[in-house]
Amino acid sequence: MTHYKFLLFDLDHTLLDFEAAQETALTEMLLELGVEDVDGYKAYYKPMNQRLWRDLEAKKITKTDLVKTRFALLFEHFGHQVDGEAMAMLYEKHISQQGQTYLGAHELLEDLIATGYELYGATNGITAIQEGRMSRSSISPLFNHVFISEQAGTAKPDLAFYDWIGGHIKGFTKDKALMIGDSLTADIQGGHNAGIDTMWYNPNHHVNHSGLEPNYVVSNYDDIRKILLP
Repeated sequence: MTHYKFLLFDLDHTLLDFEAAQETALTEMLLELGVEDVDGYKAYYKPMNQRLWRDLEAKKITKTDLVKTRFALLFEHFGHQVDGEAMAMLYEKHISQQGQTYLGAHELLEDLIATGYELYGATNGITAIQEGRMSRSSISPLFNHVFISEQAGTAKPDLAFYDWIGGHIKGFTKDKALMIGDSLTADIQGGHNAGIDTMWYNPNHHVNHSGLEPNYVVSNYDDIRKILLP
């Protein structure tokens, strides 16, 4: 075992299969609404949603702005006016029922626990959605706790988010913590802001143009094992 004790895991795109969850939830929602061009709506929504989350990380918009406007913007693009907040609630109903994880995630977490690590989720997300998805996943029982940005009133990469997490973990010290996640702007920048070591999970082999230097770069779960397990 390494000197780390507290492993802070990002959830979406690291352990939870967000793409699969989003695909299923959007399809179900749009069909329920009677949308004919389901593929067209999804093709427009996905990159737009990603841009909004990046704007949230950069503090250009608030979480309320994101939740209440993204579906209004989607339907407006196709010439329809809808109640963005009502659409957000409908989407929340569908996405919160999606608990898909990546192949091997459960086994990795079990191995880490068996070695003595404490596992914590550290996710930027909406409480009802993330709690619903985790409750339907196989990995939920493996975490000591899952920390969700909406509950903190602050989000990755803010130092305040990590201070909030540390204040809720018994015996927490930053030198024994490791932030593991796929996002350079949220997870790796957040770890740097907090003075916590970072592991960049990069399964798609993206080039790092950020100027940030993670302590570790891994592309699969076996790479994580090689670093964290004896």
